[in-house]
Amino acid sequence: MKFAILAAGEGSRLASEGVAKPKPLVELQGVPLIERLIRIFARNGASSINIIVNEQQPETVEFIKSIEVGCPINIVIKSTPSSMHSMHALSHLLRGEKFCLTTVDTLFREDEFANYIKKFEEYEGDGIMAVTDYIDDEKPLYIATDEKMEITAFCDKPTPETHYISGGIYGLSPKALDILDRCMNDGIHRMRNFQRRLVESGMKLKAFPLGKIIDIDHAEDIIKAEEFIAER
Repeated sequence: MKFAILAAGEGSRLASEGVAKPKPLVELQGVPLIERLIRIFARNGASSINIIVNEQQPETVEFIKSIEVGCPINIVIKSTPSSMHSMHALSHLLRGEKFCLTTVDTLFREDEFANYIKKFEEYEGDGIMAVTDYIDDEKPLYIATDEKMEITAFCDKPTPETHYISGGIYGLSPKALDILDRCMNDGIHRMRNFQRRLVESGMKLKAFPLGKIIDIDHAEDIIKAEEFIAER
């Protein structure tokens, strides 16, 4: 399975709050976010790890090049207007196998993630999205599911069918990339709208709950993340 990391954001909110390092190099217990993900992915059998970094972060690129984990690490250097555009910039590296993609600031428990990856490897449908009922996001994307945990909709607001929100961890089959191409051609700009198009296109997607998933958008989130890691 291929893995991918979206690290092309500017991290402007962290910078405005006094965090000097680029977001991928922000450390939790002495380990940069980008390194943490790379090593977790390698331990979960990555055939390759594919990363997009924006053009204003040469130090991040050099740091990634210094990491050795026993599988290829491919880097795309490009500034993009959205996560969906970043995914598209990586898409030529993701074809041919199932892939798991996440943003660089997504924090989760490694044992739960390993269970998620195992389930995804065994799954015969089109994809499994990691979800959480822990809501600490400014604009959460709510996930509507049926009794079999199959995803029926992605919603901006909660409904009686939405018991979880997106965790920003996407496990997808290669045919999702064809839908991504069509979204780009149609001028769709947001990752959540791409996910809606997956459902509209008839892709069979399931939700896999993880206990807690944290995004690091603000300086105070770094403190929360350190506490989260220290819990276990």
